[in-house]
Amino acid sequence: MRMPSLPPGLAAGAARGAGRLSQKLGRGGGTTLPGLVLSRLRPEATAEMARAVPGGVILVSGTNGKTTTARLVRATLNASGTSVVANTAGSNLERGVATALLNDDGAEIALFEVDEAALPGLIEQTRPRVVALMNLFRDQLDRYGELEHLVERWRRAVAGLDPSTTVIFNADDPAVAEIAAGHPNTVSYGIEDHRVGRDRLPHAADTTECRRCGNPLNYDMVTISHLGRWSCERCGIERAQPNVQAIRVELHGMDGQRLAMATPKGPIEVSLRLPGMHNSYNAIAATATALALDIDPETIGPALARREAAFGRAERTHIDNTRVTTLLAKNPAGANENIRTMLLEDHPLHVLVLLNDRTADGQDVSWIWDVDYELLLESDRLESLTVGGDRAYDMALRFRYAGLDPDRLSVAPSVPAALDAALRTCGAAGDLYALPTYTALLELQSVLAERGLVPAFWEDE
Repeated sequence: MRMPSLPPGLAAGAARGAGRLSQKLGRGGGTTLPGLVLSRLRPEATAEMARAVPGGVILVSGTNGKTTTARLVRATLNASGTSVVANTAGSNLERGVATALLNDDGAEIALFEVDEAALPGLIEQTRPRVVALMNLFRDQLDRYGELEHLVERWRRAVAGLDPSTTVIFNADDPAVAEIAAGHPNTVSYGIEDHRVGRDRLPHAADTTECRRCGNPLNYDMVTISHLGRWSCERCGIERAQPNVQAIRVELHGMDGQRLAMATPKGPIEVSLRLPGMHNSYNAIAATATALALDIDPETIGPALARREAAFGRAERTHIDNTRVTTLLAKNPAGANENIRTMLLEDHPLHVLVLLNDRTADGQDVSWIWDVDYELLLESDRLESLTVGGDRAYDMALRFRYAGLDPDRLSVAPSVPAALDAALRTCGAAGDLYALPTYTALLELQSVLAERGLVPAFWEDE
């Protein structure tokens, strides 16, 4: 039997009190508990608070890149003088959205990054003005199941959207393009620069068959995993010309990139601080979303250029004379792109891989066998490798099968010990690249905070 809802003021007061207590006891930053309490005490609260935001709600979702893309969209909104309420600490389930709305101080617009599985429920709750659908890759199999499960859930959610909702979608992802195809109000984006394409699908590509007839897809350009210029010979469906196109992509290793985009509102160029083609997509998605919100094109480029890396997404920290670059690696598509970005650097690579298998990571770590770690060995650029985390020995075995000499490998399951071992391999000065899964990233951040190198609790201000 369900308990009756508490009055709005009483429920909100209890939820805020729970958040303050959580912070006081050092149990967290109060980014999820208030929303969880509020949703229990007044289940309709999220919908009520969303309706009260005058400029409406923007939802950004996808397997990879939603944190960075939401951060970039927020930069364009701030640059245009729009006040924003957002789940800036990355709590992307309904409880995190509810907490952000609970703490809203009269913002004009709401912007939320949303977990792929939570998107259908939050679409129903918030009735969004804009939904950005970025990509769907295999991730957390024990939680999501096969990719088809998420595709079907997204399809039903988009089919139920109000026709006035603008759907931003990645035309280069066949599954996402098919999901968005039936909606009457869409803006598509993609990469048109053939110079950055690859000539064939990687072995770990996720969507390789036509969504309409099941025939294998043809590609005349592949960018990341199954993204690219695709078509089906049997039924004739093909990737449409995107509304927002990256016509020139210049990747500059870890130093960032330069993008030239063609848009319906004129050209936009940006020197982005964020590295890798995955961030090219994030920037194009953010541009398409900003244009759908009627932000001036002249505002967008400079706003994107000012944004630095989000927490753990090519974030850099100095430890004495060593520069540590942290690259979240939680699935094959993301990890492979991180490796390719590292290989654009012109110096020997010291690498720390941290593999956990907790709930937020996914307990099935079989995905590491679809990561192209062999590229590090084939390039002859890997100077040292340290592995750590709960499944450190699984990762060590993966590199042994890749052909790594065990004498070149250090194994330390404890994250602090693994970090120290990796730092020792760098010598007096150097660059260390840390590739952690999500909970390992939080552990690494905690270690750095204890040593006074980063803030104790991360939130994108």
